[in-house]
Amino acid sequence: MKDSVSETDAMEPLEDVRSGEAGEPVKDPVDAPAVDAVPDAVEASPEAADEVIPERGEEAVAEVAEPSQGEPAPSGDGAPGSDASALEPDAALTHLREELASLNDRHLRLAAEFTNYRRRVEQERAALWGRAQGDLVEKLLGVLDDLQRVAGLDLSNATVEAILEGIDLVDRKFERILADAGVEVVDPAGERFDPQTMEAMMRVPTESEEEEDRVAMVFEKGYILHGQLLRPARVSVLKLG
Repeated sequence: MKDSVSETDAMEPLEDVRSGEAGEPVKDPVDAPAVDAVPDAVEASPEAADEVIPERGEEAVAEVAEPSQGEPAPSGDGAPGSDASALEPDAALTHLREELASLNDRHLRLAAEFTNYRRRVEQERAALWGRAQGDLVEKLLGVLDDLQRVAGLDLSNATVEAILEGIDLVDRKFERILADAGVEVVDPAGERFDPQTMEAMMRVPTESEEEEDRVAMVFEKGYILHGQLLRPARVSVLKLG
């Protein structure tokens, strides 16, 4: 027995020398990676497998939940409410276009109505002016008839007094027609000269300072219609020496 034990002890150093010939240290089985022991542990105990696998699952969930540094975090544009927010500008633009079309149509209608109104007013004004002219001419026809009757008098049977009386009647009748039409007569005999309604045709010398710039004679009377000067009175004006 002693001999056998000694032979065994003598052989063990040889195995150690042989294993160290390659220059590599002999690894202890205890120092092997724990990963290699996981399958053995799973096969040996299913409960141990349940403990190992959930730990790995939680790590995977944590990796998915935390985005990587190179990838941006998902924004809220893909949220369900993003479609509604994207449609709001389009709806506002459509509303503005409809409002613009409505205002443009209203503008065109108002422009057309104003054009029609202006034409109607011009036509009514022309018709009114035509009627006013017709009324005035109708009144003047009576004066023309009187003048023609005076001109047709038989001079052998008519006297000068009768002719002058007929002319005077025509004159008064004509002035009455003008007054009814709103015409004012400018007859400034003896008044101070007014360049707004008078036109000086000549100067007449005078020795009195009080008579200076007064009307000496009226050659033609002036006429004003509703504040508008139709014709200025043509007169002569007194001036010092």
